[in-house]
Amino acid sequence: MSRSLKKGPYVDVKLMKKVSLAKPGTAGVIKTWARRSQIAPEMVGYTFGVHNGKQHVEVLVSEDMVGHRLGEFSPTKKFVRHGGKMQKELEQKRQQAEIAAAKAAKAAPAAPAKKK
Repeated sequence: MSRSLKKGPYVDVKLMKKVSLAKPGTAGVIKTWARRSQIAPEMVGYTFGVHNGKQHVEVLVSEDMVGHRLGEFSPTKKFVRHGGKMQKELEQKRQQAEIAAAKAAKAAPAAPAKKK
């Protein structure tokens, strides 16, 4: 459910204070833990360090991001990969095919130019 239009977008007060005190080009990274804050038009051009629970992920705010939340651009979970035995076998076959293609390309000499 979205926030009421009467209330307006939620932006953390401390975060807006940091943005108003900084200059867009020379501000550096503005660290924040306020993942739930929406991106306001005043934030365009700033780089934020959005905390993902472990570290601060740098997010450069552009015009397309206005209205979204800061947390959307700082994922909290790291995808490792799916699969198991079958996936491992497929990766080994793919790797062997790449090696064979590289050897074939290396072994084939360049065709000499024809003389008339």
